[in-house]
Amino acid sequence: MMKAVIVEKPGDENALKLGEVAEPTIKPDEILIRVRAAGVNRADLLQRQGFYPPPPGASEIIGMECAGEVVAVGANAPGWKIGDRAMALIPGGGYAEKAAAHYGSAMKIPASLSFEEAAGVPEVFLTVYLNFFMLAGIKRGESALIHGGGSGIGTASIQLLKQAGVRVIVTAGSDEKCNQCRKHGADVAINYKSGPFAPAVKAATDGRGVDAILDSIGGAYLAGNIESLAQGGRLVLIGLMNGTRAELDLAAVLRRHLKIFGSTLRSRPATEKAQIVSAFLGQFGAALESGKLRPPIYKVIPAADASTAHRMMQASEHFGKIVLKFD
Repeated sequence: MMKAVIVEKPGDENALKLGEVAEPTIKPDEILIRVRAAGVNRADLLQRQGFYPPPPGASEIIGMECAGEVVAVGANAPGWKIGDRAMALIPGGGYAEKAAAHYGSAMKIPASLSFEEAAGVPEVFLTVYLNFFMLAGIKRGESALIHGGGSGIGTASIQLLKQAGVRVIVTAGSDEKCNQCRKHGADVAINYKSGPFAPAVKAATDGRGVDAILDSIGGAYLAGNIESLAQGGRLVLIGLMNGTRAELDLAAVLRRHLKIFGSTLRSRPATEKAQIVSAFLGQFGAALESGKLRPPIYKVIPAADASTAHRMMQASEHFGKIVLKFD
């Protein structure tokens, strides 16, 4: 048996309790990680409420990224040995003392990162890499817009895009967060509470618009996103925090040769995730190894107090990652 954060019944933060569950058994292509820390993501809040179940066959325990030491290695899990420090992208099971991960969805933790920092890497950095670099094909010299610049996704986007020579524009919900985003490397930060973001994006790009947008807001931002895109621009939709429906000006899409992608990471097959990990390390592995890439950690909270972590994320008070710690 092992300790894990369990959801007694879907609901608010108080539904999270530390309990005892059976340890996971690994498949031949998996490794077992003794979890030291687990990243908290907005999707975890949805799962707690009963809205975002894990993919078929995945652990019912919340948690899509973790970091710790490898304690068991499957027969078909090349490149791993017991004792390795690993950080992994997992479809579920992160909020527990042990978690199973497909060998291709895990990465070695660089010496420059603590377990807590490493736990904040897989979900957000791989999401950003998949959507901006693989789908939207962002290139050096282009410009990008990220909504929620102070979030885990936002701060990871700023780091990866700046490493790749992209001009970065973000939106955030306060002047203080905008300042933090600029200190973190954003070229332009727009307080969305002080007016519509699209005119500010156009002004920041001399009327041209941006080449790519990463959006987790959804319906409420669709019109503004379309208005903010340059000719040939790409919009990648990864979340629906504010609406699942909106009207779309198809004439603008046709006339300006726009592309709109819908994308999730969690439900992709393990083979596809392994390809994403491999491509990410190919482009950014050296920057990760050297410590140039590291998530800003807002708070490290004991796993027994997971409800506080969820409350904090719900309030959007954080800048960077909230991480759960297992002793």
